Amino acid sequence: MTTASELNELSSKIIAASIEVHKELGCGLLERVYEAALHYELTTMGIQCIRQQPVPVRYKGVLLDEEGYKMDLLVENCIIVELKTVPQLLPIHSSQLLTYLRLNQKNLGLLINFNVKLLREGISRVVNNFPKE
Repeated sequence: MTTASELNELSSKIIAASIEVHKELGCGLLERVYEAALHYELTTMGIQCIRQQPVPVRYKGVLLDEEGYKMDLLVENCIIVELKTVPQLLPIHSSQLLTYLRLNQKNLGLLINFNVKLLREGISRVVNNFPKE
């Protein structure tokens, strides 16, 4: 199990990498471009990162859909990163990420909207049963 401090440290690295991508590329590109750039940045830092990881959907123990949904990035098998390029983040975006966290039994997700002037304004943390120290 990953501790809260380990999750916080890793999320700080993801945010720093995201800021680097945003500084280099700016806003106005497609989501998949930022996904590829952030994947590159994280793997260059030696951080394991998987793109377009399937999100299996189960209902009462029955697998309904194995590959219908895909998370943008799964970092170190513990943080889900969902990227957006929208005018503003909406509650539905956080709800989507929370659902991914629950379905995958993960504790922390980052929702990052690259369609902003300052990236820090486009970052939200979403937690699901965050571990206590």
